[in-house]
Amino acid sequence: MSARRTAPRSDEVRQRRAQEQVKRQRQAVERAYRPLPPVTTRSKTPRLTPRQPQADRRFNIAIGLPQNRLQVPSLPRIQPGWRLASFILGIALIAALYLLWTLPYFRVTEAQVTGAARLSPAEINAALGASGKPVFALQADELVTRLRLAYPELSAAAVTISLPNQIQVEVVERQPVLLWQQGDGYTWIDATGVAFRPRGEAGGLIPVVSQTTPPSGTSVTADPFSPPPYLSPDMVKSAQTLAANLPAGVSMIYDSHNGFGWVDPQGWQVFFGSSSKDMALKVRVYQSLTASLTARGIYPAFISVVQVDAPYYRMEQ
Repeated sequence: MSARRTAPRSDEVRQRRAQEQVKRQRQAVERAYRPLPPVTTRSKTPRLTPRQPQADRRFNIAIGLPQNRLQVPSLPRIQPGWRLASFILGIALIAALYLLWTLPYFRVTEAQVTGAARLSPAEINAALGASGKPVFALQADELVTRLRLAYPELSAAAVTISLPNQIQVEVVERQPVLLWQQGDGYTWIDATGVAFRPRGEAGGLIPVVSQTTPPSGTSVTADPFSPPPYLSPDMVKSAQTLAANLPAGVSMIYDSHNGFGWVDPQGWQVFFGSSSKDMALKVRVYQSLTASLTARGIYPAFISVVQVDAPYYRMEQ
């Protein structure tokens, strides 16, 4: 009686276990095809201090199958800091400098010149050497130095540089007073005694024919670009005073021993020295002396009024 009841009960147990096994397998298959949950990472606040390199992190995700796991490598974390900002800023500065140096918009075409009468703008631009160069590469002081060294006939010069590519040049030219002739050459000399190359035409010059080289003058200006004077300013003043009494059609002459003078139309030479001191008085003494000599029928070959209190004449030998 007990054996009959036990046999059916064991069958029921086996059947129930088989059903549970099938159910577990079905659930495992369903979990295997179920979508994976999203994987998120959390980034920490960037630090300003350097960080030590860290090993790659891994995430283990269970997918529901027995003895099966999927390992997903972590994504790299980007932490913007001062190094990245410095790198970007450096690249931007390099690009800006490159554009400023190469764009035609910032290249000088030619300088605008004012104040020049005998020098042409083309000559001044050639001395500056700024055409075609970036405006950022030019310095006003350097351009003034080039210009003054190239043209001693300039007594002053000023250069102004402005964006995007403008250069303004203002010059002051020396005004010639004497036309100094010596040997086969000639030069212009201004009131300070500086000699410079003649250019174009200049009216009102006093021609002086020099028989010897005059003593060099001493500079009376602190201008570092002014050439050493060829004559002293006092000698120039003497020539200007005598020029007012120079006979018509007669050129002034210069001798290093006797100074300035001329050959009078009546046939004699007269010299007044080189100093402008008492020069007007010397002229009056000379006029009185020649009037007295010609009244007496005396025509000397040489008259000296270098010493105003001791004039003398010499007859032809």
